[in-house]
This record gives sequence, structure tokens and C-alpha cells, in this order.
Amino acid sequence: MKFEKSVIELIKMRKSSRTFDNIEIESKTLQKLKDYIAEINQETQIKARFIFVSNRGIDSGDSGTAKKMGTYGVISGADSFIIGIIDKSENGALEFGYSFEKIVLFATDLGLQTCWLGGTFNRSDFAQNMSLHEDEYIAIVSPVGIKRGKARVFESAMRNVFGAKKRKPWNELFFEGYSSLPLKESRVTDYAIPLEMVRIGPSAANKQPWRIIKDNNIFHFYITRTKGFKMMGYDMQKNDLGIAKCHFELSANELGLKGEWQEMKDINTSNGWEYVCSWVSI
Repeated sequence: MKFEKSVIELIKMRKSSRTFDNIEIESKTLQKLKDYIAEINQETQIKARFIFVSNRGIDSGDSGTAKKMGTYGVISGADSFIIGIIDKSENGALEFGYSFEKIVLFATDLGLQTCWLGGTFNRSDFAQNMSLHEDEYIAIVSPVGIKRGKARVFESAMRNVFGAKKRKPWNELFFEGYSSLPLKESRVTDYAIPLEMVRIGPSAANKQPWRIIKDNNIFHFYITRTKGFKMMGYDMQKNDLGIAKCHFELSANELGLKGEWQEMKDINTSNGWEYVCSWVSI
């Protein structure tokens, strides 16, 4: 299922929303979202799945009466959520983040608002609304619905605390050949937009852990770690690199830039950076 709008425009449009109107999602829109979630579930190569649940009634293949799902006051007015579930033995946070962000962008394409939540929700509340297998846990959730016109004071304060509107400049994120040589936009005419789509992407607490080194026709993706971002064994910052991977790939594809992902050996990991994967343009 393809996006109707430009994915580059969708990435720019997507903003985290924490205050929602308690309005039911139109049935046709909701069905498109569910169909896309099912498509992502079929595509995923890791032990993970994504479902839609609502306080208006369970719609995740389970039965019973829906219970209110708590977000510790971080989210207001939302009664519908996209839930990301992963196997406890699965180390694929990169692909998990990649897939979840595709769902988020599709929801944006449908005119719906979302907000990545990795820790500020009550897992037991959400678990009551679905049948979790013994070896599964809820890694990520996102409210999905219609944003209320005016944000709460609390939401505005949170955005200010995390600097939600701020993004690191190019010279702190992108490099050429070595981690010490900032990459100039003039050196990547074709890939300037995909890199910019990475730069403006969402990340846990807006830490923006991605770093990219351009090596001729290859772009190496790294993590710069922040302590304390592994929750229940889930790697939130590798999840963030999955978001970066999604933005880079989808925008490159839209621009007709061909390439493939590879994991390379003997990659330079100076400055304590952690190598993740490489995009090899072809």
C-alpha cells in the first residue's frame, strides 16, 4: 500500500501530538490504517507484531472489554493506540523502529496524529487489552487520532524540556571519510534531502543519536550512545536508528536514488560510536 502524499512532505509534516480530541476515527480511514498494519506484519522479518487497540472496543483479534490505557498524564484525550510488541529474545530494535515509523508516516498520510512512547505508559494497562504471549512484551506505543486545536500547557512544557523543535546541525551529525570531518551539503547534492530527513526525525528524548559518515558512494550509520536508554532490555537508541533508516530509505527511493542496506565488517568505530549498517548506493 503506497502513501498518497510525498513521503518527504510527510516526514516534514509529522509532529508529536500529546493532546487529542476524543473523536472516533472515520471508519474508512481506520480500515486503511488497519490494512497497512497488517501489511507491515506480513513484511517484518523479526519476531515482532503491531496491532491497533481502542478504548472504544478491542480490535486486536482478542476478545473482552477494553480497559482504559494509562500514559501517566503525558497523553490527553486519546482512546486509540498503535501497539508495537516484540519477542523478549529479539534483538531487532533497528528493524522494529523502521517498521513502526512506516506505520506512523502512513497514519500521518491519513491525516492522523501520533506520538512515539517508549516509557511513559503503563504496560500492564495496555497488556490487559490484548493477549500477549509469555515470551512477548510491549516495546513501543503511539496514540493515534485527531489532534486538539490547542495544546495543553503541560504538552508545551514537555516540548520545551526536550527541545522538541530543535535539531542538531549538519556538522554535528554528518561526516565525510572520518568522524572528525563534517560533511558539507554541497558534497552530497543527490543525498542532501535523505540526510535532512534523517536530521529532522524523532528520537527518544530528542537525543538524535544517529551519526553518518559518507565514504564515496556508501553512507555508514552509527549510534552515539546515551546511558539509561535501555528499558526492559529494549534498545531505544537502536530503535531511533531504525527511524533514521526509514527516513533515509523512503526519501531516497522517492527521489529515484537506488541503493541497498548492508552490514559491513572492519568498520572504523572511533569516538565511541557504534556501527549499525550501511547504505550502498548503486
